[in-house]
Amino acid sequence: MGFPNVRPRRLRVNPAMRRLVEETKLAPSELVLPMFVKEGLTEPRPITSMPGVVQHSRESLRKAAAEAVRAGVGGLMLFGVPIHKDPEGSGGLDPNGILNVAIRDVISEVGDSTVVMGDLCLDEFTSHGHCGVLDAQGRVDNDATLKAYATMAVAQAEAGVHVVGPSGMMDGQVGAARQALDAAGHQDVGILAYAVKYASAFYGPFREAVESSLEGDRRTYQQNPANFHESLREVKLDVEEGADMVMVKPALTNLDIIHAVRKEVTLPVAAYQISGEYAMVEAAAANGWVDRERAHLETLTSIRRAGAQIILTYWATEAATLLRTRY
Repeated sequence: MGFPNVRPRRLRVNPAMRRLVEETKLAPSELVLPMFVKEGLTEPRPITSMPGVVQHSRESLRKAAAEAVRAGVGGLMLFGVPIHKDPEGSGGLDPNGILNVAIRDVISEVGDSTVVMGDLCLDEFTSHGHCGVLDAQGRVDNDATLKAYATMAVAQAEAGVHVVGPSGMMDGQVGAARQALDAAGHQDVGILAYAVKYASAFYGPFREAVESSLEGDRRTYQQNPANFHESLREVKLDVEEGADMVMVKPALTNLDIIHAVRKEVTLPVAAYQISGEYAMVEAAAANGWVDRERAHLETLTSIRRAGAQIILTYWATEAATLLRTRY
C-alpha cells in the first residue's frame, strides 16, 4: 500500500501556514455592538443572564462607545430601556425619550468614527411588551404600528442616527420608514432591515436586558423557524421597499438562511448573534466545558463563512481587540 501523494495537512503545519491559507477572515470593522441604555441609571447594571453585558447609564454608554471605536468595531446598535411604559410605546417616539437622548450622546462622543444605529421597534417601550400598538381585540395592529414607526424613524434621524433598524416584523415597515425619512429630509439615513426574524427560543436574555413586559408571544408577526422560502420572500419585499442592508436573526440557528440570502441579494447581509446564543457560550465557558475565546471566535467565523459581512454580537469589542492582535 503506497503513501498518499496529496497531503492537505501540509497547509496546516504551523500557525503562519494556517493564517496564509485561511479562507474566511473576520475583521473588526464587520462587527456591530448592541448596547442597552437604561433611563435613570447612575452606573451600569449587570444583566445576569448575559455575563459581561450591562444596562448602561448615559455616561457609561458614552465611555463604552468610545472603547468600541478604539477597538475598531464597525457599528453600534442602541436599545433604550425607559422607566415608564404605556400601551402606545410613546417613549420611543419622544425626541427626549431615553433612546433618542442616547443617540445624541453617542453621536456627540464618537461622531462619524463608527456607524450609530437605532433599534426601530416599540417592544422596549410598550406596557404589554409587543412590537406594535394593539387593536381593540388585543392584536398587534400592523398599519397603526407603521405610523408609529414612521414617527420613531424621524425622531431617531433628528437625534443624529446613521442607520435605523426596523425590527418589529410588521408588513411594510421598511417602506414606511423610508417614506417618512425622505419626506423629512433625511435621505442619507440608512435602513438595516430585520428582513428575516424568527420567533426564537433564544431571545430570553434579551428580554431581561430590556425589562420586557411581554404578554403572550410574538408568533403572529415573527416568522416560524420551520420556514425557509418565506424568509426569501421577506427579504425580497424589504429590498423592494428601500432597505439598504438586510439582516437574518438569530444567526447560529439560521446559517442556511444567511447563505441563501447572500446568494439572493447584492445588498450587504447582516446577521445577529442573539442573546441566547451569546449566553450559551458564556455558560459553557463558565463551567469549563469550552475555551471561551476560541468558542466565540468560532461561532463568529461560522456566521461570516455562511455569508454575513456584518455581524451584530455582544462580544464585538472583545472580539475586535483579539482580531487586531491576531493578524
